[in-house]
Amino acid sequence: MNQIEKNKLKTDQAWEQLYTRLEQDGLLDKPISGTQIPYRIGLMKWAAAIVILCVSVATAIFLGRERTPETTLLTLHNNEASTTLVTTLEDGSIVYLADNSQLSYPEHFQREKREVSLLGNALFDVSGNKERPFLIETEQAQIEVLGTSFNIKSSDKSAFELAVRRGLVKVTLKKNGEQTLVKAGQTVSLFSNRLQVAPTQDNEQFSDYTRRIQFKDERLGDILHVINLEYPMMPLKTTADLENRRLTVSFYNNSPATMAELICAALKLKCTQQNNIWMISEP
Repeated sequence: MNQIEKNKLKTDQAWEQLYTRLEQDGLLDKPISGTQIPYRIGLMKWAAAIVILCVSVATAIFLGRERTPETTLLTLHNNEASTTLVTTLEDGSIVYLADNSQLSYPEHFQREKREVSLLGNALFDVSGNKERPFLIETEQAQIEVLGTSFNIKSSDKSAFELAVRRGLVKVTLKKNGEQTLVKAGQTVSLFSNRLQVAPTQDNEQFSDYTRRIQFKDERLGDILHVINLEYPMMPLKTTADLENRRLTVSFYNNSPATMAELICAALKLKCTQQNNIWMISEP
């Protein structure tokens, strides 16, 4: 066997190992049987390149990484129509990424700050840390927060809007350095290259992000935390040894009980109700 044939054999073996891993992780399409329920689990096709680099294709969501001399940059791209892609960052902050939007962030935040960049629309629920401010770069402005929840609309170079659900946010316009503070219940918009603050008129914009959500290869513990933020009266809990199990799953206006059952079905676990708590455990 010559060197070319040896290389081809190694390549084929590598592809076979990768395919087996993707299949075991549930990242390849599989037919769904049984009762039809308004949700989708793992209905995505993944190519080998997305393990390392984010590549967008119609109706797909990709998570990739780009290595630079300074850090490892992760890029989350949501090209799934009408679906919010939810991810939990290293510091515990939660990002609800709208369709046709992109979020870039480091694998590990710097000691003195937490910095991400956004192209498109997203809802942020930032974990408070006064020693490490959270910075968001957009085309038009830089947003600085210490711990808050807010919605950003930054789809192109001319449009910008930020609505604060709770907390306090400082917005700095890149073009002229104009700054303003935005409090809970307020919205800042860009008009004629000036920032204008007014009371928030559309409070439904926050709940719009949680009606149809998808988690891609997220920790079970993080998924349950996001669900419990929306349904605190009927929380989902699990044991510490299961929190690091990873899952790709979608929910569409599902109840906590249904979401618990779907998670258990996907991970082959058991869910039991204890008063108002759904407990997820080993069978």
